[in-house]
Amino acid sequence: MSNDTVIEAKDLDLVFETNDGPVEALRNVSLTINKGDFVSFIGPSGCGKTTFLRVMAALEQPTGGQITVNGVSPEEARKSRAYGYVFQAAGLYPWRTIAGNIKLPLEIMGFSRQEQQERVNSVLQLVDLDGFGGKYPWQLSGGMQQRASIARALAFDADILLMDEPFGALDEIVRDHLNEQLLHLWARTQKTIGFVTHSIPEAVYLSTKIVVMSPRPGRITDIIESPLPKERPLEIRDSAEFIEVAHRVREGLRAGHVED
Repeated sequence: MSNDTVIEAKDLDLVFETNDGPVEALRNVSLTINKGDFVSFIGPSGCGKTTFLRVMAALEQPTGGQITVNGVSPEEARKSRAYGYVFQAAGLYPWRTIAGNIKLPLEIMGFSRQEQQERVNSVLQLVDLDGFGGKYPWQLSGGMQQRASIARALAFDADILLMDEPFGALDEIVRDHLNEQLLHLWARTQKTIGFVTHSIPEAVYLSTKIVVMSPRPGRITDIIESPLPKERPLEIRDSAEFIEVAHRVREGLRAGHVED
């Protein structure tokens, strides 16, 4: 493992035991994610994208193979606060203000009140929600709530951000805007990001590396290193390079179905 390697999976398997018998969620998955990568996982529903992300976060246990996060087990990485996790739904507590929601992990971790406040102010600025700390979730749009959820995951300054379809429920205009903002955020913070999506344009626009997965059992059918520059205006989606990468993603998805 090189010094740049943040997450390393080797021959990872995961079988869930259910009432209807075993379900093979992941099979023989190997992947290296390096420091500063923006890696998207794309594939049909039930292909193991979210399961793989949850394994990285120690929310699921693999039944075979190995995985390390920062050179240690996912459990140890979780205890050392190596990552923040953003779920599909914003998951904000309605009785807490936006600032109160962002503070919650900091309170649990025992940060001083002063440091809590400083970190809240800092991440609200990062996600362009300056001035909204005193509002309640129901006073914010869906896109703003999701940005608050990202701010909460950033608050304790983990180097890794794991995001499970954070924009999946939003309309396309809001989604485009948040995609742009997420790229700016990534450029400013230099985080390593793992991002699950169903959207080919979203995966191609955001990522330095796109991992294409097959239907269950989840396998990696292609890993695409993006040729796009780091600076990416939305208009880049009309470029020949972008369309070519999107075509390769589509072919990888199709190949995964054919193999089944």
